Amino acid sequence: MNPILIPVTPSWQKNLFYFLGGIFALFIIVALLFAIFQPVKVLPRVRLAPGFAMLDQNAEKLTNEALRGHIVLYNFTYTRCPAPCAEMNNTMQVIKDNVEQMELNGVPFTLVTISFDPEYDTPVVLESYAKALGADSANWYFATLNNPPLLKTIVGGGFEAYYEKQPDGSFKFSPTYVLVDGWGIVRGQYRYETISSDIDRITRHVGVLVEEVQKSVGANRLVYEAAHLFLCYAP
Repeated sequence: MNPILIPVTPSWQKNLFYFLGGIFALFIIVALLFAIFQPVKVLPRVRLAPGFAMLDQNAEKLTNEALRGHIVLYNFTYTRCPAPCAEMNNTMQVIKDNVEQMELNGVPFTLVTISFDPEYDTPVVLESYAKALGADSANWYFATLNNPPLLKTIVGGGFEAYYEKQPDGSFKFSPTYVLVDGWGIVRGQYRYETISSDIDRITRHVGVLVEEVQKSVGANRLVYEAAHLFLCYAP
């Protein structure tokens, strides 16, 4: 009678199994701790913002590379727009005023309003529009690109802000604000006209980015990277 052979798993395979299981369990535990206690708050890294080169209200070139290191809030409109554009401009101004009350400690915050009507919104028109709003040209740019197909790719494709020119020359569009960090990464996208709670939300998100810039240095950088990792993969 032949003996019955019972396969025995080598001890190193068992140890490896337990080790990998322990690593996975640790990951889950740490992820839960991050989710519950939130030692640091971070905004998700949504995607890379598009590159661009446009003319601003001073007829000077404005590029995404020139805004590296800045926290930037973008919106998209055109100067001949009736309501809700006035409210959108007010939203930008209120957020700017709110952010100026923060302790930025040298972190630049910039507004950029991009017009999707380059045929009419020349730098001269944009300059007049900015002055009428009382916008500070040092940190609030009004810009466009006299290349409609490329502009559509940048605004519609890159920033994911919908607009469509109508037969009468007006534009149908979805009010959109996009928050981009100093590395050129989209960290927030907001679609509305003007709601005080949403204005507060954007202001708060700017504050989160400012705090990340200030604190994610040295060993703390690893903590922030861990927070981003668990934000993406936590169950």
